[in-house]
Amino acid sequence: MRELSDVTTVGVVGAGTMGNGIAQVAATAGYDVVMRDIEREYVDNGLAAIDSSLDRLAAKDALAAEPATIRERITGTTDLADLADADVVVEAAVEEMAVKRDVFADLDAITDDDVVLATNTSTLSVTEIASATDRAARVVGLHFMNPVPVMDGVEIVVGERTAPAVVEFAHAFAAALEKETWEADDKPGFVTNRILMPWINEGIRAYDEGVAAKADIDRGMTLGTNVPMGPLALADHIGLDVVLDATETLHEELGDRYTPAYLLKRKVAAGDLGKKTGEGFYAYE
Repeated sequence: MRELSDVTTVGVVGAGTMGNGIAQVAATAGYDVVMRDIEREYVDNGLAAIDSSLDRLAAKDALAAEPATIRERITGTTDLADLADADVVVEAAVEEMAVKRDVFADLDAITDDDVVLATNTSTLSVTEIASATDRAARVVGLHFMNPVPVMDGVEIVVGERTAPAVVEFAHAFAAALEKETWEADDKPGFVTNRILMPWINEGIRAYDEGVAAKADIDRGMTLGTNVPMGPLALADHIGLDVVLDATETLHEELGDRYTPAYLLKRKVAAGDLGKKTGEGFYAYE
């Protein structure tokens, strides 16, 4: 297995919200980054999102280097083979097991055997993803929080066959990206989403059942528990479709206490997904 000191190039699979955020923090930390998605439009949108994020951070004097310097370290591509020379790869594709297994099987074929392959999955089994490869011992969960450039935490998820040295590498790599870590076993939802998703889901139920107005639910939670964002606002920020997918996965694995709220399903069916569509529990410009 490669040592962290040998890592110069980071591969990122997926140019969406999580993928472009991971690419940005890796480039900010000084790594060369190759970010791949399946369509050029997705790649270009991801690069544009990075440009906007870097400009915002620069305006706050929150960058140690010029945005252009960081941006020059990131290459976008639609060809997975362009990740063949990466020293570590982080997958941030859509949250579907079949897609992730296909990606990992392909990465296993094109990258060197000593390269660590990490998944950013928020709820799916790292062990099952790893079984699509011939290097399950070098597959680990690196669950970044959204938005990646702002949030300090990374959840390290240990699969059934993840080697201890790979777990140590994952902690060290996250630290090199100036992130703090905690560790979870490969159980559904890990630490964060196992607790966060039912919290959001119950907030939605409380609103649907008329316990309080949506603003009062969010205000009650922020003022009453000192969290920075209430459950309905947070659901809009994450994306209601993402919340529903995660809750449905937990429901399938852990039973009725994770049954998705009816209003959550109705909102997703209507296409009101939160900030990314301009309408969720709140309206956005």
